[in-house]
Amino acid sequence: MRPILVIVGPTAVGKTELAIEVAEEVDGEIISADSMQVYRGLDIGTAKPTEEERRGVPHHLLDIVDPKDEFSVADYQAMVEEVLADLAARDKTPILTGGTGLYIQAVLQGFVFSPEGKDPELRSRLEDMADAEGNKALHAQLAQVDPETARRLHPNDRRRIIRALEVFYSTGQPLSQHLKMQREGGPRHRSVKFGLIRNRARLYERINTRVDLMMEAGLLDEVKGLLEQGLSDDSTAMQALGYKEFVGYLRGEYDLEEAVRLLKRDTRRYAKRQLTWFRRDKEIIWLDLDRLSIRDAVHKIVAIYWRNFHI
Repeated sequence: MRPILVIVGPTAVGKTELAIEVAEEVDGEIISADSMQVYRGLDIGTAKPTEEERRGVPHHLLDIVDPKDEFSVADYQAMVEEVLADLAARDKTPILTGGTGLYIQAVLQGFVFSPEGKDPELRSRLEDMADAEGNKALHAQLAQVDPETARRLHPNDRRRIIRALEVFYSTGQPLSQHLKMQREGGPRHRSVKFGLIRNRARLYERINTRVDLMMEAGLLDEVKGLLEQGLSDDSTAMQALGYKEFVGYLRGEYDLEEAVRLLKRDTRRYAKRQLTWFRRDKEIIWLDLDRLSIRDAVHKIVAIYWRNFHI
């Protein structure tokens, strides 16, 4: 199989456009590494590329799960393996791109959790506790046994909090420790990794502009439509950026202007966390899109990739 060409970076940095241009140059197909673009119906708020924006380049792992269904990192990793096998059989370049660092890590390093990490009885007890005491109580419990993972998860991200507690109580080790061991292990696949960055002020400006464009495109109606379909406020999908901020507005807790302000703020904070995650990976080749045009960045990525392809 050709090495995986990986393109990462914070939200709104310009990954989608660049990845499509790279795919056209290297006979590639794109594998999305976005934990929310897997859900059908979450389009505007996740900045999912439209058919027109994809320009005929095949995209994988988009729109594969109903928002009401559970979807884990292990599910994602297994599906990517199937895609990689298909691309290898057709001699296509796999381009893994997105901002969900855990998904990318699972593909490149492999998934380390054992089947014993899932305990239906334990899960049931944790769900009962969440029902009785609230999601925040469960998040506080996670903060005691695995503060690193607790900092990464929203207090209302019930499903992932429960999964992290399952891992701890079933294996005796926090989820963050499992991930550290996974990072330190040998790679599962050969890859060439690129990271995209911009000046912080410029990135934040792009984030604010993107949110304004999402509002013009009908983001609020998209959120209303999902809730009308019966999606609960505390579901994983409704905890995504661009969705959870509007739940409070629709409940009458604050006005629309405040919801938009919160979304811009939360997105900026998320971009900062993404950069912190990716900067731990010393194999990433960083490209500053304030200093390089998209076209120059594409040429640089293609040249370095082909050079590594033959090593």
